[in-house]
Amino acid sequence: MTITKLEQEKLYRYYTEPKMVTELTRRTLVLVLAGGEGSRLKNLTAWRAKPAVPFGGKYRIIDFALSNCVNSGLRRIGVLTQYKSHSLIRHLQRAWSFMRAEIGEFVEILPAQQRTNKKEWYQGTADALFQNLDIVSRHDPHYVIVLGGDHIYTMDYSDMLLRHVESGADFTVGCIEVPREEASEFGVMSVDDTMRITKFTEKPAEPEAMPGKPETALASMGIYVFSTEFLFNTLIADAEHRDSSHDFGRDIIPENIHGSLAMAYPFRKATGEPGYWRDVGTVYSYWKSNMELCAIDPELNLYDRDWPIWTYQPQSAPAKFIFDDEGRRGEAIDSLVSAGCIISGARLKRCVVFFGCLIENFSLVKDSVILPKVRIGRNCRITRAIIDKACVIPDNMVIGEDLEEDAKRYHVTKEGIVLVTPEMLGQHLYR
Repeated sequence: MTITKLEQEKLYRYYTEPKMVTELTRRTLVLVLAGGEGSRLKNLTAWRAKPAVPFGGKYRIIDFALSNCVNSGLRRIGVLTQYKSHSLIRHLQRAWSFMRAEIGEFVEILPAQQRTNKKEWYQGTADALFQNLDIVSRHDPHYVIVLGGDHIYTMDYSDMLLRHVESGADFTVGCIEVPREEASEFGVMSVDDTMRITKFTEKPAEPEAMPGKPETALASMGIYVFSTEFLFNTLIADAEHRDSSHDFGRDIIPENIHGSLAMAYPFRKATGEPGYWRDVGTVYSYWKSNMELCAIDPELNLYDRDWPIWTYQPQSAPAKFIFDDEGRRGEAIDSLVSAGCIISGARLKRCVVFFGCLIENFSLVKDSVILPKVRIGRNCRITRAIIDKACVIPDNMVIGEDLEEDAKRYHVTKEGIVLVTPEMLGQHLYR
């Protein structure tokens, strides 16, 4: 193996070099919507908000959006929380308190606190911003970026911000190119040749194709750049609209396309191909996105030193693989195994194993996501499963081979993925 001198210098430098803060990014406030219930993730969100769900062996879902902000040079960030937010808030305090508020760099937590005369919790994504307009105003931004905290991707927001400013748009919508047959699951934009949005439809039965690309549609990523004055006026008008659901995708975007300058920003790689973006909103998509990381060359590069994913992680010993006897060999193939794990005479194949797990002798785990602090006993066989945090799997247990039997005790998706939680095992940790 040979590497260039430049690559060698980059490999051995002392620190990460994120994009520098510019006058444009300094005048921008980012608001991350992280209050969603995430009900389609079933029992994974029984005790935590969707953005707090672990992902990729050591991260939380929200770490990807926040890392994109920091790596893009955007250091003024507010996170709006609501549903079962304790785990999320604790993570934000531990992982994202390293910036210095004295120089205008912060990740500020904005919990739902009934700040308007109606004394209501957040009624929708737009209402969440409306209830915090006084706080947003205090930061005096020229531009506001609004994004969700529940998607997996790496993206330079500063490029989208620059395109927004250059176009003179009132708002810009980040979008991803998807096959038309899959676009019915998203909000879909129709655009002209200049990428100006002419129509926005939420989950259309017949998605409209892009100009010159008959088999491709533009799906909203839930990422918006607003000029501040336009945003304030729009949110205030929406709050007074009794029939509004106070949601960006259902109300704000569709109702303001024709009376303002609305632009689409397609998210693409440097090669011009669509960028990597995953909505991990269902049990199957969550499992599949984790499994994609086990590929030899995954689309999502967690090892890019120029675009690190920041997070909190406990101080743990290195992962350990023990025993080398026939049939009792600690090994992991095409797998991610985090710190603090002990693979004791067990075999892993295509697995993502979070920190602090113990997998004991003669067990075989395949195509599975094992969340933190799980204990798997001896002689177990686990296939195509998600094992939630702190589960203790007894000796000799088989999961994922007889789905009809599994469905009597666990949650089984139509694709055959088995979700196991402590409660399903009779281990009531939170009661």
